[in-house]
Amino acid sequence: MKKLLFILSIALFSFLDSSAQVEYKVVTSVESIVPNGLGRSRIISANETKDYKEFTSTQTEEDNTRNKSKRDEIRVKGYDETKLLNFYNIGGIRFQNIAANDAIIESKINTMIEEGWELAFVTSGVESEGGKGDGQGIFITRYLFKRNKQ
Repeated sequence: MKKLLFILSIALFSFLDSSAQVEYKVVTSVESIVPNGLGRSRIISANETKDYKEFTSTQTEEDNTRNKSKRDEIRVKGYDETKLLNFYNIGGIRFQNIAANDAIIESKINTMIEEGWELAFVTSGVESEGGKGDGQGIFITRYLFKRNKQ
């Protein structure tokens, strides 16, 4: 009988937990790979939410008119911006800057975990012209966090 009650209580709690709603948050780090330390590097985290449906339109062959997005409405004006150091300075790549950025990003992740977020997924990429005299580029990483809605 005790085993049956135990199994039923576990099943009930797992059912309650599986029906919990989840919220997600994206945090982005942008690290400059522009030579001579001329770029800007930051962690960006939005403080407001947007409904993508307000800025989505369905395009058809018959309807060739362009729906101009209201850029001012799409822009998020409330966000946190954490300064990071650039990968390069005049002397070249700065490993000390990379270590400093790692410490700041680690602090952000640990703070979010303390706030109940779970790091669910990380993706990154590099954008650079790559041609002769290349003077532009960024290394971008997106951290996707999730937690049960409170």
